[in-house]
Amino acid sequence: MREIFKNLFCGNDHDYLNLEKEHIPGREVDQPTNGWAVLHACKESHHRQFVGYTGRGCPKDSPEYLWSERGNRLALNIVDAPKPDFFDKRMIDKALDFIEKKLSEGCKVLVHCNQGESRSASICLLYLIKNGIIKGETLEDCEAEFLKVYPEYNPGAGMRGFVREHWRNYCHV
Repeated sequence: MREIFKNLFCGNDHDYLNLEKEHIPGREVDQPTNGWAVLHACKESHHRQFVGYTGRGCPKDSPEYLWSERGNRLALNIVDAPKPDFFDKRMIDKALDFIEKKLSEGCKVLVHCNQGESRSASICLLYLIKNGIIKGETLEDCEAEFLKVYPEYNPGAGMRGFVREHWRNYCHV
């Protein structure tokens, strides 16, 4: 886990598993303690656990098809797909809003995916671009700046394609 901006951390499954959590009666999923919020940028196992589906994927008619939020945790139905059209911009926007909301509430936010290289790192990059923390004339300029704070950034083809198609939508104005 690496802090990439004040109270914003990017990491992998192992980093999440090492966070202290507690069971709160009435909540289906445990909650992080000590002021943490968690964005799970991975379908397995978190989105599946939150929604409770057992088949190959979440039923498309589920109101929680794209994401599921429980307390200080948001789980995205996102896999590291090979093509950018597998990523829904509404899901990424929800993730960025969640990060902003939790940071404004004073939480430390961990954004993680399974390996901490593609989905979580790309969402963190877009957050930094959206908030004017990272700027550049090109996506490559922005990525070069991001690699200075998060050298683990190594997006898959689909995630990188999504970022390439949409990064200007998030540029700070």
